[in-house]
Amino acid sequence: MKPPVSTSDMHADDRYFEDWTIGEVLEAGSFTLDEAKIVEFARDYDPQPFHVDPEAAAASKFGRLIASGWQTAAITMRLIVDSGIFGRHGGIGMGVDELRWLKPVFPGDTLRVTSEAVSARARPGGKNGIVHFKLSTFNQHGEAVMTHTAIVLVPCRPGEAA
Repeated sequence: MKPPVSTSDMHADDRYFEDWTIGEVLEAGSFTLDEAKIVEFARDYDPQPFHVDPEAAAASKFGRLIASGWQTAAITMRLIVDSGIFGRHGGIGMGVDELRWLKPVFPGDTLRVTSEAVSARARPGGKNGIVHFKLSTFNQHGEAVMTHTAIVLVPCRPGEAA
């Protein structure tokens, strides 16, 4: 695996299928969660007691409030989009494989994401290809808190067949 390249060092204005290299690792920015954001998200989308009630969370197996795994996934998506790794043309998500929540995310944790291109195949017609990306979300201690493989439809360079 190649060392990660910070997306702040890339110019992804015109990133196409042909530009991806298997083994290429890119690092997206970071995001720090606070208790208010955790509770707000959980109230709307995952209102389990250990996400919305600090007292109930203290009595849970986690010992304190934790973020919903779905919030971690949403933050991961936001960091990937904000990083610009798919360029101005974007990538269309086709699915997710092997989603794993490995560790709880607590108030005050700062999350960052790496993306590794693990496979690519052209689609018939030469207009786009499918790239599988292994996404890893880490906390400020470098511990993986979530991993998954994103399956992304990526446009081919105009005038070139994949």
